[in-house]
Amino acid sequence: MSKRRVIPGFGLSLGFSLVYLSLIILIPLSALFLKAAGLGWREWWNLLTSERVFAAAKLTFGASACAAATSTVLGLLVTWVLVRYRFTGRRLLDAMIDLPFALPTAVAGITLTAIYAPNGWLGEPLAKMGIKAAYNSIGVYIALTFIGFPFVVRTLQPVLEDFTKDTEEAAATLGAGRWVTFWRVIFPMMVPALITGFTLAFARAIGEYGSVIFISGNLPMKTEILPLLIVSQLEQYNVPAAAVIASAMLIVSFTLLFLINLLQRWLDWHKK
Repeated sequence: MSKRRVIPGFGLSLGFSLVYLSLIILIPLSALFLKAAGLGWREWWNLLTSERVFAAAKLTFGASACAAATSTVLGLLVTWVLVRYRFTGRRLLDAMIDLPFALPTAVAGITLTAIYAPNGWLGEPLAKMGIKAAYNSIGVYIALTFIGFPFVVRTLQPVLEDFTKDTEEAAATLGAGRWVTFWRVIFPMMVPALITGFTLAFARAIGEYGSVIFISGNLPMKTEILPLLIVSQLEQYNVPAAAVIASAMLIVSFTLLFLINLLQRWLDWHKK
């Protein structure tokens, strides 16, 4: 005899969840892999090892990792200021964190391009120092940092807000200074949230398209990212090739996310 549940409707809600996930995620992903399966393994290998795809993959994953790492460091600093200090304009600053969420990616790309162009507000002084931000791989890094930064802040903020000061006061009574208290007491508690924020920012950056195409310049072999390469293949009605690149990109992304989740679980287990 099955145990009677306190809250009814588990079967109906589970069935609805499975149907919803199938329609939104599983079926489209299955169709993508089926379309890519139309090409043989030799075509897969020749396409994925081509110089253009390799250059786009190197830029996409490299810039995404660097942008996610930068967002993690800056997000930690901004979150610490928002949570631990009270100052004029704090709520406005907190609201501005969500701006990349609400702003259309194309608008973000145009804005960043105008600012970091050689004649832009920031691009002109950078150009005088010999740094070309727009229409370069640096522009890709800037755009990916812009769209990934809020994920880190919103992941860390509730963790730091729930952190009580009793432990800090106990460390202070034992003679620990501020830096020792931060690195030995506070920071270890935030490591799982930092990893989660990095993962979200990294995953978001890999698939970014709208904010990158304007500031990157879209030069093949130099500033072309994988999403743009997929769109280029679709524009040429080469759907199988686009499906192969998208499938490989999806496999690599899932593998990286899986490894990062394993690392997070290991840290949680080690902490216990």
